[in-house]
Amino acid sequence: MSLLDHAIWWHVYPLGAVDAPIHGRRVLHFPGEDFGHRLRKLDGWLDYAIELGCSGLLLGPVFESTTHGYDTVDHFRLDGRLGDDADWEHFVGECHRRGLAIVLDGVFNHLGVLHPLVEDSLGGMVRGRDGKPVPWEGHGDLALLDHSDPKVAALVVDVMLHWLGRGAAGWRLDVAYAVPAEFWTTVIGRVRGAYPDAIFIGEVIHGDYAEFGRAASLDSITQYELWKAIWSSLNDSNMWELAWALERHEEFSRELVMQTFIGNHDVDRIASKVGDVGAALAAVILLTVPGMPSVYYGDEQGFRGEKVEGQWADAPVRPPLPPTPEDLAPNGEWLFRHYRDLIGVRRRNAWITRGRLAVTGKQDEWISYDVTGDHDRMSVRIDLAPQAQAIVTVNGTRAYHWSAVHPH
Repeated sequence: MSLLDHAIWWHVYPLGAVDAPIHGRRVLHFPGEDFGHRLRKLDGWLDYAIELGCSGLLLGPVFESTTHGYDTVDHFRLDGRLGDDADWEHFVGECHRRGLAIVLDGVFNHLGVLHPLVEDSLGGMVRGRDGKPVPWEGHGDLALLDHSDPKVAALVVDVMLHWLGRGAAGWRLDVAYAVPAEFWTTVIGRVRGAYPDAIFIGEVIHGDYAEFGRAASLDSITQYELWKAIWSSLNDSNMWELAWALERHEEFSRELVMQTFIGNHDVDRIASKVGDVGAALAAVILLTVPGMPSVYYGDEQGFRGEKVEGQWADAPVRPPLPPTPEDLAPNGEWLFRHYRDLIGVRRRNAWITRGRLAVTGKQDEWISYDVTGDHDRMSVRIDLAPQAQAIVTVNGTRAYHWSAVHPH
């Protein structure tokens, strides 16, 4: 069975989670004062991910970069702030020993300006009339790759094959929407020739997800529409908005398995958006609709964090984890149990991933929907008022009930 059919991801931004130095990095490629075996800090969190119910890690960038990881300077080298080859092999071994799959974040739309290819006059980069590399969306530290150059496709294929050979199970493709679909089709076709079970998740924010997924030969697309509707409908007590997004989600889900989420490394924390009660209801929606869900590290504990202005705007939503799970504040334990129990329902009903979704009723402050498989039916009712609660039944039997009156 493909990962697409059963995976539930714990999404981690490694550089932030292990408290690696991100600002003002001075030394690249050679061990310096910013070098460290920090990746091993995640060892103690792997059993935590298992206890939560996740079956894999969706990792942010782990390759050598200048600052935040999305300015890659060497795709074939583990970032020195995380460690070395031995640290990577150790990490993969610990994950696989526990049955945790690993999906890596591939930044193939652009490079960090210190990447050797940027200074290579033989091609590979989009350049202006002055011969200088064109920055991506005005970011002077990011240089845009030329996806019409076969050299770029060859590089991406080599990178993907390299890390799949070193224990990865697939790729999240950063800024996939900005890269021509035919480029992805070419690259993914070559990679699947060697690793037919690898999965490919495209980051797409707007538009027809299914159409782009088909054109680019992707397995999954990030479901930003649904993310937006979940927090917005909870904030505004407007379940009509959620119903519209769920109906769109059903249309997309007929074509491919959507990658569903209520938090990631680029958006405000869900608990900051909608509070604890809203975060609990959002988790119900996330884990009862079709798709391949991910839980952004700390959301299951009610972490807060909002993006700010300036160069390091994302830092508040990419915080360090405590040294061990035992060091977590106790006030998030109830939400962890809530996630764990919902994930348990989800794992016992893996057919939900490819189920058919239908909204069965809605008003401003409540919504109900069914998800059906070949022989099964899940019914969900979410109320915002007079009492916030969620009731989930499977084949006529109550499978889960959460109420804000007794959230703990």
